[in-house]
Amino acid sequence: MSVSRPDILFVMTDQQRFDTIAALGNSHIYTPNIDHLVRRGIAFSNAYATCPVCVAARYTIRTGCEPPTTRVFSNAKAAAVAGQALEMEARCGPYLGRTMSRLGYRTFGIGKFHTTPWNEDLGYETLWRCEETYHPPKREGDDYGSWLAGEHPDFDFLEQPMGERSEMYYLPQRSPLPAELGGEWWMADRAIEEIAKSGDSRPFFGFVSFVGPHPPLAPPIPFNRMYNPDRMPQLVLGSIQEDHLDEEIPFMRHAIWADAINPELAKIVKARYYGEISYLDHCLGRILDAIEARPSRDNVLVCFFSDHGDLLGDHHGWQKQNFFESACRLPLLLSWPAMLPAGTIRTELISLADLFGIATGAADACEVRQGIDVLKMLRGECAPREYLVGMVEIPGSQDFKVMVLMGEWKYIFMANGGREQLFNRRHDLNELSNCVSSSSAIRNDLYVLAVQACRVPGAMDALDGDKLRAFPFRKRPLMRICQFDRSRGVLGFPDKPEDALKDFDRATLRRVK
Repeated sequence: MSVSRPDILFVMTDQQRFDTIAALGNSHIYTPNIDHLVRRGIAFSNAYATCPVCVAARYTIRTGCEPPTTRVFSNAKAAAVAGQALEMEARCGPYLGRTMSRLGYRTFGIGKFHTTPWNEDLGYETLWRCEETYHPPKREGDDYGSWLAGEHPDFDFLEQPMGERSEMYYLPQRSPLPAELGGEWWMADRAIEEIAKSGDSRPFFGFVSFVGPHPPLAPPIPFNRMYNPDRMPQLVLGSIQEDHLDEEIPFMRHAIWADAINPELAKIVKARYYGEISYLDHCLGRILDAIEARPSRDNVLVCFFSDHGDLLGDHHGWQKQNFFESACRLPLLLSWPAMLPAGTIRTELISLADLFGIATGAADACEVRQGIDVLKMLRGECAPREYLVGMVEIPGSQDFKVMVLMGEWKYIFMANGGREQLFNRRHDLNELSNCVSSSSAIRNDLYVLAVQACRVPGAMDALDGDKLRAFPFRKRPLMRICQFDRSRGVLGFPDKPEDALKDFDRATLRRVK
């Protein structure tokens, strides 16, 4: 069957675990619109973020290149190495938005892009930003923030309209805004407008990037009370010694005040996390309704995915930036009724780098870069990848980690102490039994693949001859991360409590006068 080039919509959530979709087995959650995508197309059950942290994952998506090439191994950019071009697009090629524009698509981007710098040009013809935090000196650069201040000034006093951060980061909250004024709702409104635009014969490529369910976990009414904490799934906990072999996990647990969370509070937090997912699912449904209203609705490719997951209390940890399944495995759904089968689950290893080839392949100009041609693989015209490699933190640094996925096995090496983990993904779904000693032959084979993966520009410093570089174990000094509204000059807690009232007292005096 011959069809014209499709309209393409990428929808990304932030920090959504792979196991949060009702149609894929989670009986605790309500996700009717994500479920619709599952029934409408293909679900990939082995999709991974090869660097599971926000900024790094996003650069992999927009470039089609893995971290050694992007040189983004965390939420900060590392410098290019010798032989690499200094600028990102010179090193990787034009960004996805710019590439799709050059392929003749009407392009728009909406939501959180988490670029460095924050206002980086991403190549979309239309760009609507809704970042999770605001940048100094003012918040006018954020389209959602300026819209909220201009259209609903009664809420402009809010420093953090998406929920309080810092010590409240993982404490259950309710949104200070009604649902229809929240960031996800605003993004859905913009997407609906863009999808409905007429008078342009070009197909569209849209990228909608939701902020949720990234903490703080503050769903609006009534999504804040959808889930009874007593009905939430139990945490997955191994021995704390094994769970904390990766020093990043206890370090981050303290940094974002999550060391105060006990198992019962963790279930309350999960209930709010699920509420966030149901809220964005509702907003996604409004976007899908706009697609269904199009005459060519069967020729719209919708790709739904997240940038990474969240431990959410599993393995005595919180956040991401590690290689437990809860953090690095993600949901990835692909539907295109005119071309792809419905209600299908595929088990091949998929990386976020593959999204570049999905978009360009659907546009009849496939450019895989460092991914694979997923659409071609689905047609049986090329083999799936044999294994997948992930990296976190700068190669050659003490905090560097590398993961190898192959068949039923996952191997993790941590430069800090030369620590290792090996899990059988088929028989140990919760990753509770470290098989490094009992399956040494498998460990050795995957270690060789990890070394081989580091023999590329951008990762060579991870090696010490023919071995992965290891350091004597170092416990990282504990610290707290403060996240306040920098656009209003709030950088942290005051040295003296009364210092927080200085601007408040002046503002009160002005109102009285």
